[in-house]
This record gives sequence, structure tokens and C-alpha cells, in this order.
Amino acid sequence: HVNSVSTVIGRSYERDFWGKVRREVENARATADSTSASYHSAILTLTGDVAAQYFLLRAADAELDALRRTIALREKFVNLLNDKFKAGAIPETDLARAQTEVATAKAELADVKRQRQEASDTLALLCGQPASSFTLREHPIGSKAPPVIPAGIPASMLERRPDIAAAERIVAARNADIGVATADYFPAVRLTGTGGYLSKEVDTLLTGNSKVWSIGPSVSLPLTGWAVIHFNVKRHKAAREEAIANYRQTVLTGIRDVETSLAQTRYLREQASAIGDALTASTKATDLIRESYERGTLSYLELLDAERTRLLTERQTAQISAQRHIATVRLIKALGGEW
Repeated sequence: HVNSVSTVIGRSYERDFWGKVRREVENARATADSTSASYHSAILTLTGDVAAQYFLLRAADAELDALRRTIALREKFVNLLNDKFKAGAIPETDLARAQTEVATAKAELADVKRQRQEASDTLALLCGQPASSFTLREHPIGSKAPPVIPAGIPASMLERRPDIAAAERIVAARNADIGVATADYFPAVRLTGTGGYLSKEVDTLLTGNSKVWSIGPSVSLPLTGWAVIHFNVKRHKAAREEAIANYRQTVLTGIRDVETSLAQTRYLREQASAIGDALTASTKATDLIRESYERGTLSYLELLDAERTRLLTERQTAQISAQRHIATVRLIKALGGEW
């Protein structure tokens, strides 16, 4: 019986004759790029949602401002009508209707406050903050128009969309999978080597005479059967076709998003112009009808109708202004975040 001590290190290297390792590297890189693009797509979506929710909140601020001004005017008018009623100058129905309008406006004010709070809570969630500690002071959305996206933007801009980039990288990864699967038809050739020390005595283990090494190739053949490999290749080809179809669908979705957003910005611009004219006309009509009512030439019902129309157009102006900004946000998002 002879005792011996040894220390041996082994290494194995596979020669990439058939491109399998190379295709595996391509797959890994494409998959990593796709994951990165998906991350940026999520960030872009989140940013767009934050901007859209912000403009909804500011539209509510504008409606609150309009309602508060309307309530103040109506309460002042109720006081005047109350004095006239006590003097016997107007019927009690006019006073009751005026009081009804004040109460109705207050109810609408409470509803818009609720909508603003819901928008604020949603914005807090998107920003990753507790709704209870998230506050934004009221600041009515102004009449400033959103930025104009120039015409003639090339279709190649869509390539910058992260969702399209992610879908394209998935196609590349599935294509690399075919190369990996096809390489299984061929034998794998590995170069193996070992080296170290072998000795009967510990004292002479690390001496030159104790060195041992060996090197040689090894060949492994596929044992799963060519039929299995064949169907595996077909499966990966089908997966590539699916990825190509998904890529085309993503591109078509991107084109649709751009076209829809362009249409929205165009028609909302026309709508904003029309509602602006309507607000100017309704404000003037309300002033004229109020003067006529105070002179006794028109009924209070006509004044009520004019005031309701003016308030409605003022609230619509705020809503359309927010919709224009949101449509522009969506267009910028559809173009990949900028233009």
C-alpha cells in the first residue's frame, strides 16, 4: 500500500466550430438590450401618465376658480334681489331661483373638489408618495397653448420608441436561438487539460520532479436524436416568426398612436378656438342681459340661462385646454419621448 499526495487543476475549453457559443452570446446581448428597452418604455409610460394627471388636476383648479367667482357673483346678486323683494319690486320666485342657482353652484364646487382630490391622490401614487402627505397648491391652467410639434417628422423617429426597440431585440434573440439549436446537429469538440503536482511525499510535492500534466481533445456527439433536434429547430423558427409578427404589430401600434395623437391635437386646437369665441360671446351676452333685467325689459329666466351658458363655456375652456396638453403629451410619448 503506497500513499501519495497531489494537487491538480483542470481546464476545459470548447472550440466554437459551429457558431453555437457565438449565437448564445448574441442571444444574451439581444435579451439584455430588450430588457433595458422595456425598462425605458415603462419609464416613458410613467412620465406620460404623470404629465397627463397633472394637467387634469390643473383643469380642476381652473373649474374651481370659475365656480368660486360665479358663486361670489350669485351671492351678491341674491342680496340685491332680496332687497328688491322686500321693497316689493320683484316676485319671490326670482329670489328663490337665484338662491337655487347659488346652492347648485356650491354643489358643483364640491363635486369638482372631489375630482381634484382624486387626481391629486392618483398623482401621488404615480410619484411614489403617500396621498396623505402629497399636496399641490391650486394653480388654474392658463390659456397658454401647448408646444406645437412640427409637421414632417420622419417615420424613422418611431425606431426610438423603447417598445419598438425591445420588440426588435426580441427578434434578434429568437434568431440567435435558431443558430444555437442548429448547432446541436454537430459534435461538440472540447480541449481539456490538467496540470499540477503528484508525489509520494509531502516534502517533494512542489518540486519540479513532481509536476504532472496532460492535454487532449474530447468529442461529444448529440445523443438526443436528430428528430428531436429537428423539431427543436422548428420550434425556435416558429418563435422567431412570432417575434417578427409582434414586432410588426408594435410598429403598427406606434404609427396608430402618432396618427391618433396628431388628429387629437389638430381637432382640439380647432375646438379650443371655437370655445374661446363662445366664452367671449357668452360673457358679453350675460352682461347685456343682466343690464336688461335690471331695467325690467327681460325676465330672470333669461338671465339665468345666460349665466349658466357662460359658466358652462368657462368650464369647457378649462377642460379643453387640459385635453390639448394631454394630447401633446401623448404625441411626444408616441414619438419616443421627444421630437
